[in-house]
Amino acid sequence: MMWVSEEFREDMPSILADVFCILDIETSCLEEKNKRDHFTQLVLACLYLVSDTVLKERLDPETLESLGLIKQSQQFNQKSVKIKTKLFYKQQKFNLLREENEGYAKLIAELGQDLSGNITSDLILENIKSLIGCFNLDPNRVLDIILEVYECRPEYDDFFVPLIESYMYMCEPQTLCHILGFKFKFYQDPSGETPSSLYRVAAVLLQHNLIDLEDLYVHLLPGDNAIMEEHKREIVEAKQIVRKLTMVVLSSEKTEEKEKEKEKEEEKTEKPPDNQKLGLLEALLKIGDWHHAQSIMDQMPPFYSTSHKPIAIALCQLVHVTIEPLYRRVGVPKGAKGSPISSLPNKRAPKQAESFEELRKEVFNMLCYLGPHLSHDPILFAKVVRLGKAFMKEFQSDGSKQEDKEKMETLFSCLLSITDQVLLPSLSLMDCNACMSEELWGMFKTFPYQYRYRLYGQWKNETYNSHPLLVKVKAQTIDRAKYIMKRLTKENVKPSGRQIGKLSHSNPTILFDYILSQIQKYDNLITPVVDSLKYLTSLNYDVLAYCIIEALANPEKERMKHDDTTISSWLQSLASFCGAVFRKYPIELAGLLQYVANQLKAGKSFDLLILKEVVQKMAGIEITEEMTMEQLEAMTGGEQLKAEGGYFGQIRNTKKSSQRLKDALLDHDLALPLCLLMAQQRNGVVFQEGGEKHLKLVGKLYDQCHDTLVQFGGFLASNLSTEDYIKRVPSIDVLCNEFHTPHDAAFFLSRPMYAHHISSKYDELKKAEKGNKQQHKVHKYITSCELVMAPVHEAVISLHLPKVWDDISPQFYATFWSLTMYDLAVPHSSYDREVNKLKVQMKAIDDNQEMPPNKKKKEKERCTALQDKLLEEEKKQLEHVQRVLQRLKLEKDNWLLAKSTKNETITKFLQLCIFPRCIFSAIDAVYCAHFVELVHQQKTPNFSTLLCYDRVFSDIIYTVASCTENEASRYGRFLCCMLETVTRWHSDRVIYEKECGNYPGFLTILRATGFDGGNKADQLDYENFRHVVHKWHYKLTKASVHCLETGEYTHIRNILIVLTKILPWYPKVLNLGQALERRVHKICQEEKEKRPDLYALAMGYSGQLKSRKPFMIPENEFHHKDPPARNAVPATVQNGPGGAGMPTSLTINTVRLEEGTTEETDKLKEKSQGVVKVINKTVNATPKVTTSNGNSASNSKIIKEKDDKEKSGKEKDKEKKDKTPAATPEMKALGKDGKDKPKEERANKDEKAREIKEKTPKSDKEKEKVKKEEKASKEEKSKTVVTIIESKSTVEKEREKEPSRERDLAKEMKSKENAKGGEKVPVAGSLKSPVPRSETSESEREQKRRKVDTHSSPSHSSTVKGTAVLPKVPLVSENYSSSRVISVHFLQDNLNELKDSSAKHYINHTTPTLSKSKEREVEKKDLDKSRERSREREKKDEKDRKDRKRDHSNSDREVPQDSTKRRKDENGTTGSSKHSKSESPSDSPRLNEKEKEKNKSKSSGKEKGDSIKAEKMEKSSSGSKKESRHDKEKTEKKEKRDSTGGKEEKKHHKSSDKHR
Repeated sequence: MMWVSEEFREDMPSILADVFCILDIETSCLEEKNKRDHFTQLVLACLYLVSDTVLKERLDPETLESLGLIKQSQQFNQKSVKIKTKLFYKQQKFNLLREENEGYAKLIAELGQDLSGNITSDLILENIKSLIGCFNLDPNRVLDIILEVYECRPEYDDFFVPLIESYMYMCEPQTLCHILGFKFKFYQDPSGETPSSLYRVAAVLLQHNLIDLEDLYVHLLPGDNAIMEEHKREIVEAKQIVRKLTMVVLSSEKTEEKEKEKEKEEEKTEKPPDNQKLGLLEALLKIGDWHHAQSIMDQMPPFYSTSHKPIAIALCQLVHVTIEPLYRRVGVPKGAKGSPISSLPNKRAPKQAESFEELRKEVFNMLCYLGPHLSHDPILFAKVVRLGKAFMKEFQSDGSKQEDKEKMETLFSCLLSITDQVLLPSLSLMDCNACMSEELWGMFKTFPYQYRYRLYGQWKNETYNSHPLLVKVKAQTIDRAKYIMKRLTKENVKPSGRQIGKLSHSNPTILFDYILSQIQKYDNLITPVVDSLKYLTSLNYDVLAYCIIEALANPEKERMKHDDTTISSWLQSLASFCGAVFRKYPIELAGLLQYVANQLKAGKSFDLLILKEVVQKMAGIEITEEMTMEQLEAMTGGEQLKAEGGYFGQIRNTKKSSQRLKDALLDHDLALPLCLLMAQQRNGVVFQEGGEKHLKLVGKLYDQCHDTLVQFGGFLASNLSTEDYIKRVPSIDVLCNEFHTPHDAAFFLSRPMYAHHISSKYDELKKAEKGNKQQHKVHKYITSCELVMAPVHEAVISLHLPKVWDDISPQFYATFWSLTMYDLAVPHSSYDREVNKLKVQMKAIDDNQEMPPNKKKKEKERCTALQDKLLEEEKKQLEHVQRVLQRLKLEKDNWLLAKSTKNETITKFLQLCIFPRCIFSAIDAVYCAHFVELVHQQKTPNFSTLLCYDRVFSDIIYTVASCTENEASRYGRFLCCMLETVTRWHSDRVIYEKECGNYPGFLTILRATGFDGGNKADQLDYENFRHVVHKWHYKLTKASVHCLETGEYTHIRNILIVLTKILPWYPKVLNLGQALERRVHKICQEEKEKRPDLYALAMGYSGQLKSRKPFMIPENEFHHKDPPARNAVPATVQNGPGGAGMPTSLTINTVRLEEGTTEETDKLKEKSQGVVKVINKTVNATPKVTTSNGNSASNSKIIKEKDDKEKSGKEKDKEKKDKTPAATPEMKALGKDGKDKPKEERANKDEKAREIKEKTPKSDKEKEKVKKEEKASKEEKSKTVVTIIESKSTVEKEREKEPSRERDLAKEMKSKENAKGGEKVPVAGSLKSPVPRSETSESEREQKRRKVDTHSSPSHSSTVKGTAVLPKVPLVSENYSSSRVISVHFLQDNLNELKDSSAKHYINHTTPTLSKSKEREVEKKDLDKSRERSREREKKDEKDRKDRKRDHSNSDREVPQDSTKRRKDENGTTGSSKHSKSESPSDSPRLNEKEKEKNKSKSSGKEKGDSIKAEKMEKSSSGSKKESRHDKEKTEKKEKRDSTGGKEEKKHHKSSDKHR
């Protein structure tokens, strides 16, 4: 046995044990038990070969138990586990320092040693490994200790980072992250505070990518959800604070309590739990790991992280470092040293910016994360702004390549974004830092204003809602603004201004928005607010300009008041504020001006109010209709005189502000566009903008637009240099034809250009030749005028139709429009007035004892300098005016061509020159009046002064009705100046003879050969001129009364304005004044409740009118009625088309007219009067005068015939009695009258005179008449009788001698009878009832129509009687021919009303031809009786009218007697006052007597004289007393009938039309 065992291999037991192990596994799987048993037996048998130790190692515990090697398998298992645990899991490495203090002490000594030598991380790592092995140190704990030591030695990044990196190769990757996580968790207790050193270590490890941010982030508190909730809570809190601030708290105690509560709350919330994410972020920023920092910020709400000051400051510091090199290169101001910032030692930190492109890539992104919290670092703020400034400098200097330009554009847009998102919000959070505001303005001023305003808009309307802090700041600013504004007064402007200034440095948009809202409500705040804005920065002023524009453009605000007739007060207040603030402070105007221009482009003219205010305040140019005549006079002088005497306020120190305004206009090319837009918008106001608006508002807007244009044009003319002006204003034809500028505005803009041009040319010529003689100077001036104006003459031709230039020359047109008052007259009195004022000032300065001597000296020097300037200016203007007058003298012969007629020439002159310009401005109104007078004084060929004045005064209704309020005021000024001239001529025969007597403008016959001054008979003499003036006054009264009675707002307002303006010269005649006074009084009563503005106007005028009453005179003093020697007879030529080339629009009765045959005068009357006679029966020896506007042939025929008649009249006079003064002009007139008048007229002269006398208000005028008549009855009774007899016998002798003439007369009488019977034509008397007109025959009406059609002039048929009151010159177009015909009936009725009402007040009646001593008694009796009868017959009259309506045939039958008598009475009574005053200048008693005779004989006053039958003449002479009584009754009837108003008249008119 022993031998065998020795034979086996050494490893045999082990192999067997392995075999048994396999068998054990296999047999345990078999089901047969015997095999298992065999296995057991086998093992037991082999025990001597394999030791039990090996078997216990290899076999399962259950098998060992069955073999009996162990007692229990379970116990064996437990024992083995214990042994394994002991062997394998019982740690031999020591974790706690106390377990292996020696090892750990050595480790700390190793890490904490001086690292400055040659010691490297690799060397230390080997030592650490040795220590771990030797002392069984725990490797994780070793890593933890390495981190701890690193925290304590942060300066050794370069050592520890590689050490940790190398160490990590021995550990699992997550180990480091877990260890850091456990470290952070340790500090997450509510009371725990994470040390910054830990944050820094984590940050460094993150930066070197030793850990991932995502892995570490989950270990940090608080969670992202908690952060989000906190952010939302902050926003809610901010809103609550705003709500509390806007609430009204009454008691001050409550507020104090609340403040205490707030403080407590703030203390509580001041210590939030530690935010580890923000701590890590701060550490990342400090070491310059922008990439990871950005990742953390992105996971938080915007600006949440930077709202924490440490983070904001850390980020700012990073930006400081990044921009350093670029800032040092381009941003440092000259002379500033600065403190350079060293770069981060960290190579992984962001790259420093060397160029603007790098700045954009790196820094702008950081700034965007900073947002409003850049406010924590004002220095960085300033640096960024300076870099922006430097960039803008580079951006604006051109010369870079296309690629560079694109880069620059991108950079610029980024800069704007940074400004919007960072700079402006940061400024809001800075505490009133004025320096930063100014610094920012340095950059802003390089931006165009469009960008600036866009930024301000974002700042104001969006930025403040983007962040809770800004929400609070906004509320606090408004609260503080309210506090200041409540206490702001004129007295505390300085302290309040300082407070406003402080508040404005940081939050100007919010502050100004509130201030402007207050100004819009309370306009009395404007002055103190403007004064208190003196402490603002430049940026703030610019923001203020934006805020003003935004307030103006507010779409929610209505620009009209609720009544829709006036501009809202908020807009007026803002405009006023604009003017004041832009004048006082250097604010850029471009935005405001562009805004106004854009509004005009959009067809909105409300905002012109702003431009008007700005120009007024900045340039000192006022536009007001309230100017006194003294101011107006001063405005016609030079610039110095204008400044001193032309404005209400003293205009001082506008030089700088007007320069700023000029620069703004020129820099942005707004000067001409604004002018053109305003000129076009004037019509736009009416036709586009004004569609829905109230007429009153449209008028206001039109005036505002026009006034602003005048003011703005005046500013440009006085402030732009010649070159600037000429360069910008195109020629007149381009302005009118291409830009569609109205002609008046176009010339207004061009006028300064012509003046500039002429003066510069004149200066050139003066320099060229040194001749000093006055003639040389004048010659040079005229040459320069010709050079400059020749192209203008060419250009104006295209402005009007070719036929216009048949009457007036382009030269005349251009001259009229290019001159100003400065060129026509020197306002000497104004110069004297201002010089005297200065002298008084100097005396006051001398007398002032308190003034210090140096100030005295200064003031005196100023006054002396001003005085010298004024005198120099006066001298200069005097020379200029003399040159201009010389030029006009040479030009005048080519002015008026009159190829059609004189009448047409005047029409064109008024229509194209006078009317458009007289309503353009107050000075232009004065200019127009002066120009008319000048043209007269120059003895201009083809210019009829009389005709011109007559047209102006004869019918002002249309002109007045179509004016706006301000235009009416200017039109009133024009009429006032015209009346002033006329009144001067009327006042004194000497003046009249000197200024008019020998002038072609006062010719009453315009000969074909032209004017020869020698023929006195062709001139209008002084007395007749006085009659004409009276007629004009009457015409003005008629028009005024008509306008006042229309009930139309515009008519009433405008006529009251005009009447107020002409008060100095009208009314002069007492009865006209009384008529006006009654109408105005009526207006006062009617409008008191309805239209208070009309009531105020009427009351104002009424008061002034009463104060003028003592200066009014009776009619007979205004133009003589006592019989002077006169060469006029009553045939008046009416306003007409200018028949036979005469100025027929005047009621001039001259010898020339009377000397013609009756036929000729009749024809003339037919032409000129609105009422036409039947011509077909009037057969004459002489050819008829055609209905054309007159020609030289007809002129000469008439003149020849008149000369013949004159001779024959004179011969007959000589044959008659030598006693009578036949040689006097009066006798001549009577002699000639022989052909025209029947004997009856001469018989009833006294009666006629009496009737005329009674037409005037009885009290004054009767007394005067009575006195005159008493003298006359003694001295002239015999003369009068002789005259009558003689003139009768003259007629008889003429008839005997000249049978041919008798035949003609017979024919004439027939025609007159026809006229009497069938067509009672209302010619005499101021106003006719419509009845006679209705009875004109069909042929007559046709002829009238034909006449109207043939006359091209639109303004020729206004007759003295008022039967057809027509426009003198249409304002807009010449298409008045239709309206002429229509207006006849309409106005007739209105005028009849006027006539009737005046008739009631001036009761006149015809009286028998008694001796003068008895006349008065009879008159009184008649008057009483007539009153009684009138009452009795009132009812009968009403019945009569009804009968008349029913029975036309009856009415026709009555006409020859009743209506003629009625007409006669009307001529003598109802229309008497007016007729005697105005209609015929033949108003001396003698002529009036003739007129009365005509009335009696139903001859319509002017032309029926020779058609009266013999029986009528006998009747009138013998039974005149009886007839006059009957007449008087008829008159009373007629008065009553008329007094019932125009309606019955119109009905009657219609009925008689039907009958016709």
